[in-house]
Amino acid sequence: MAAEAVLTFVAEGILNKVLSLAREEFSHAWGFKAELGRLRKSLTDIERFLVDVADQPRDRPESIEKWVKELKDVAHEAEDVLDEFQYEVDRRKVEIQNHMRKKVLNFFSLSNPLAFRLKMAHKIQKINASLVDLKSNASVLGLVSKSKDATPRGNRGERQTNAFIGRDEVTVGRKDDVSKIVTTLTDSKYNQENLAVMAIVGMAGLGKTTLAKSVYNEDSVHKFFQKRIWVCVSNTFDVNLVLLRILEQLNPAKAPSKDNQNALLMFLSEELKDKRYLLVLDDVWNEDSEKWENLMDCLSKLYSTKGSKIVVTTRSSIVASTSEKLLPRHQLRILSVDECWSIMKDKAFSNNSAQIAPEFQTIGREIAENCGGVPLVAKVLGGILATKRRVDEWLSFKDSRIWKNLSKREDRIMSVLRLSFDNLESPSLKQCFAYCSMFKKDFEIRRDNLIQLWMAQGLLHPSSSESKDMEDIGNEYFDILLQSSLFQDATMSDNGIVSKCKMHDLVHDLAELVSKSESLMEDLCGRDNTLEIQHVARVSTSTLEKIPQRSAVKLRSLFSDDGEVPSNILPQFKALRVLNLSNASIEEFPDSIGRLKHLRYLDISETRFKALPSSIGKLYNLQTLKATNCALKEFPKELQNLINLRHIYFDKSVKFPQKLRRLTCLQTLPYFSVGNETGRRIEELAGLKQLKGELIICNLEHVKNGEEAKKAMLVDKTKVHHLTFRWTEGRSTTDNSEEDDDVLDDRSTTNNNEERNVLEGLRPHLELKSLSIENFMGDKFPSWMMSRSLLLNNLNKIQLLGCEKCGGVPPLGHLPNLTELKISRMASLKCIGVEFYGRLSVWASLVELSIENWKNLTSIEIKGGKVSLTSLQRLTIGSCDELSSLHILAALPHQCPSLQEVNISGCPKLALFGVESSSAEEEKEWCISDLRTMTSLRLLRIQSCERLESWVSRMRFPLSLETLSIGGLPNSEILPSLDNLNSLRDLTIISLPNIKYLPTGLQSLPRLNQLHIGPLSEELDSFPNFQVGSLTHLTRLELWGWPKLKSLPQQIQHLTSLTYLGLHQFDGVDTLPEWLANFTSLTYLLIQNCKNLLNLPSVEAMQRLTKLQTLYISGCHPLLKQRCTRDSGTYWPMISHIPDITMAFIFLLACCGVFQDASILFPIGDEYWATNAHFS
Repeated sequence: MAAEAVLTFVAEGILNKVLSLAREEFSHAWGFKAELGRLRKSLTDIERFLVDVADQPRDRPESIEKWVKELKDVAHEAEDVLDEFQYEVDRRKVEIQNHMRKKVLNFFSLSNPLAFRLKMAHKIQKINASLVDLKSNASVLGLVSKSKDATPRGNRGERQTNAFIGRDEVTVGRKDDVSKIVTTLTDSKYNQENLAVMAIVGMAGLGKTTLAKSVYNEDSVHKFFQKRIWVCVSNTFDVNLVLLRILEQLNPAKAPSKDNQNALLMFLSEELKDKRYLLVLDDVWNEDSEKWENLMDCLSKLYSTKGSKIVVTTRSSIVASTSEKLLPRHQLRILSVDECWSIMKDKAFSNNSAQIAPEFQTIGREIAENCGGVPLVAKVLGGILATKRRVDEWLSFKDSRIWKNLSKREDRIMSVLRLSFDNLESPSLKQCFAYCSMFKKDFEIRRDNLIQLWMAQGLLHPSSSESKDMEDIGNEYFDILLQSSLFQDATMSDNGIVSKCKMHDLVHDLAELVSKSESLMEDLCGRDNTLEIQHVARVSTSTLEKIPQRSAVKLRSLFSDDGEVPSNILPQFKALRVLNLSNASIEEFPDSIGRLKHLRYLDISETRFKALPSSIGKLYNLQTLKATNCALKEFPKELQNLINLRHIYFDKSVKFPQKLRRLTCLQTLPYFSVGNETGRRIEELAGLKQLKGELIICNLEHVKNGEEAKKAMLVDKTKVHHLTFRWTEGRSTTDNSEEDDDVLDDRSTTNNNEERNVLEGLRPHLELKSLSIENFMGDKFPSWMMSRSLLLNNLNKIQLLGCEKCGGVPPLGHLPNLTELKISRMASLKCIGVEFYGRLSVWASLVELSIENWKNLTSIEIKGGKVSLTSLQRLTIGSCDELSSLHILAALPHQCPSLQEVNISGCPKLALFGVESSSAEEEKEWCISDLRTMTSLRLLRIQSCERLESWVSRMRFPLSLETLSIGGLPNSEILPSLDNLNSLRDLTIISLPNIKYLPTGLQSLPRLNQLHIGPLSEELDSFPNFQVGSLTHLTRLELWGWPKLKSLPQQIQHLTSLTYLGLHQFDGVDTLPEWLANFTSLTYLLIQNCKNLLNLPSVEAMQRLTKLQTLYISGCHPLLKQRCTRDSGTYWPMISHIPDITMAFIFLLACCGVFQDASILFPIGDEYWATNAHFS
């Protein structure tokens, strides 16, 4: 790593530590006061020499480089020594708290071990002597002591942490490229082949990926291809891995092991059968034609529609020659100077480039000549210029020596990137950037995890004049790197903050370059400079074992990266700050972990560890502990000793130890489960004043009263933005003792009042963003929710779930920022009126509204308020048995222009205009049945709402509709037309016992992918006829029959693209037809509750179903089960080729009663077993 980037910060960091320690128990360490003073003075003097080192050219003499390395080693030794002091300070604190040494008050009292004092004194004297020698050598080498003239830390805040790139650079100079590629991909002359390949070729940083993304997201491409898939290939070209990533994009639930190519191809065929798709393979490096041909051979077996295309982005013309097929190569040109300047000025002036002074324009264009036509360089230069606001600074930058002697474009790109690195304002920020080399290329970096890693390395030290904590500085650094274009592909979280990012390959190369002297990211092959290694990632066990002992003791980071880490070598790495064992193949956690005194970050996620050793309680410096998705059941009680722990992640099933209050530095705590015993009560939260982010408090029934609840002091936890209050579901507010009803009612009322008081005492702060209250049994919500004067105006999400005793809802209509509201299971509430919405404009920001499972709710009225639901996108009303009035329905077409999804189900009494109806209202009903103006609507479900039948029958749907589900309407006789619904992909028409005709337009749905129909009118002797000729994309079909039907509908035999077929309740059918063999693409066949079904098709027919993976037969004739019995059944030879066979049946057991819905699974292997077995 660049010396000036590391060593100045190391010295600065050690100074901060010395000062910090001196303010604590070190004031009593009289034996060290003089030595610590000399150490501080020596480091200050050395820091002045480093200023001179930083001013020298990079090709400085080797003697200076040697001096720098020696200084680095001494500085790290000093850091470790001071860290040991801090460890001892914390150890003594814990001992005092544990009452192990009640009389120990001072750090170095006479009762403390003399050996430790002598050892530390000797180490500090040795370091001071080394620093004296280094100071002397610096003068001999001609280094000059200079005053440090760095930008004050306080200026970091002047940068706008939310000033991200305003528009995509692909619009600058790439519109013609986009148009040309889109035209080629959609040109009919290239649609005669099943698969064609285009290569986009260009040097690094030229914008290949950005261009491909722009093409990928073009509307015309979206309309032309039924499926679009994006896979980043990068360095490793594994055919099976590419297939797996394709499948994960299409349907992650189906993804099998990547080693099973047959299964991968089967599932991919199911997803892509008769579909035209676009596959983008980004950043391909493979030049092996055999591997490419293997991939193409696999993709050619998927039976996709002609006209499917692959776009490959690559730097290599050899890759392009290997991969391209039929389509012309697209060679990406460099940008002009004007185009580069356009990108630069947008970045430099935050897109406000309309009023740029002429002087900046002139200088900027000259600087743009140095971009070499590369967009990435233009972005980086723009980021650098954004920090320079004076004309003389731009002139100085233009005339910089960095531009001289750079003839190759590649050299120019790396030099500009290096310039961006050099422009980072502090050595610690440079070191933070360099540390990112620990991640693989194209790795998605999580913001919070990266900051925690930086923190563990000691890179985020606030100055004594700052009130910020380490995480605040880390967030500033992250935003600076993002603004400098050293991070890209930002992913935003729900709260508008960038939560994830990636690094461009060239930027990653730069990070590796500036950190190469300290980092080992590949296996050792005769490397002889391992003494400098500080960080290790992505290496084998054999390489770990090769690291010499004298190097191992200096190691500060170890990432296992899914590999094996021998537990016996961990104690060698005594200086470790970061230990990432996620996915490591270690069965038992070593007790020796307690010896890693410096450890600050430990990740054991995705491991098989069932327990942690008690020695983990000795990791007094630990800041971050991650234990998610692992076999851990509980933390050891010694966890309470980790007094510096700031972030802990674990699954909700893991039991947390008692005395949580001692972890006073804790900021991240996903769950807190309240208990009855001392050390588990809610008051444990009181001391956790630093908590941030999300907090879920469970088992609140263990809180006795409101006064006890107040002890959590949630109102003071202003950095907790997402809060969940959760009582245990299904509990009773009374016990089961045999007492008369009056006594039980009194007790229930008392308990309800106590729960109300508890929630009252849990009042949060006013800045809360998200609130969820679950299974609350109080009869009223607390005053801090019911009073408008106390409203939490910053809330954007509210969930009230299972508050069954509450007789009213809080007034939420005036919350200006509310975007999501979900209310469920409020049995006591009968009406929602104006007190809920308010009398002014209502919910202008609301995006999602969900009201479900209200047994007694009769009406939701908006009368008396001015409705403003212009932002509403998702509306769900479900399982409200008594609901009769919902005025929002009448407002749908004109008051909800942004609505995308409407789900209304299980509301049998619901009508558009209430219980009473008139001819005038029927006329209104007709008018609002026309939904064609709702051009944003994508999904509409109306299920089991009998009184909406006439409205549904008159509906006219918008052309944008993609999913339509109508069912559970017993009196409906007419279904609305489906004409011109060319976007419809999923159609459900079920449980309509009076329907005799299917809707018009069903035969003309070109994109229909899934169809579910029946049962219909039992008067019909045959299934209603519908033409299937145009349903060429249909892959999933489910049909429900009725008693009069003696056969399956004949027309479905022509749906040969089916991959899933479900047949239900065809009681009149005893034999499956021979034409079932036409479904050669079928992978799943479900036959359920066809009680008279005895016979399968012939052997020849069944064996033509070569792709069938699952056969599930349930509730059919018992003889069918016998005929399918493994080996002995007459039908076994015709179905033995099917991997998974399930036969569910009903039979009587003389001694045990009825064995209901038992399932027998017959896999291909040697065993079979019963599943889903239930006795009654």
